[in-house]
Amino acid sequence: MVIKQTAGRDNLGDLAPVFAHLNDDVLFGEVWSREDSLSLHARSMVTCAALMAQGLFPQLESHIALAKKNGVTRDEMVEIVTQLAFYAGWPKAWSAFGIVRKVYGDDATEPAPVHGPFELGEPADGPNFTGHAWLQMLGGLPAAGAGNVTFDRGCYNRWHTHPKGQILLVTAGHGWEQQEGQPPHELHAGDVVVCPPNVRHWHGAAADSTLTHIAITPAGEDGSVVDWQEFLDQTEYDKLNA
Repeated sequence: MVIKQTAGRDNLGDLAPVFAHLNDDVLFGEVWSREDSLSLHARSMVTCAALMAQGLFPQLESHIALAKKNGVTRDEMVEIVTQLAFYAGWPKAWSAFGIVRKVYGDDATEPAPVHGPFELGEPADGPNFTGHAWLQMLGGLPAAGAGNVTFDRGCYNRWHTHPKGQILLVTAGHGWEQQEGQPPHELHAGDVVVCPPNVRHWHGAAADSTLTHIAITPAGEDGSVVDWQEFLDQTEYDKLNA
């Protein structure tokens, strides 16, 4: 899911409002959002390759950071730069590797998110998560849907309610779930969580592990499935992971 782009207006809205509109609303709002034609993961790899080939390193740094959010792994980015070194130029590869190290860090063994029996899905980062998350919809009936949700390490969502409740089937990793008025409890593969209708809860990964669960969420009478509220206090989350 493409997050609403505002970089054009934030940086150039006063100087070049038409260009800012084209950047935010056309390039990202229309072209990047065509995920049925090409995934965000693939678009990021293609864009990074094009920018490196042209030697546009300031833009490349921004897009490598975006590629990381879109699920491009450190190893994939290293392989892209390695191959392009033979087509775009050796010095460009040296410069690009410096950016890769800056964005991904020095940990060559950075583990990929564990996503259980289903594919990782597309990035679902946004205002309702503290970090990176991925979603693959598994289908459903008109009154209910099921999605495979993966939380990155340290990522959790806001307090929220569901008009008809929700069932979580944990398939991989380690995390937490808490319903209002109850203490938080740990989640591990094989756990099942039933959240009653209109009961506030939050859930997400532990600080040192990804978490994947299948979320089965019936729709309310008006078609709504969730009411997002405030985040858990970060200090409370940190206590759980101390």
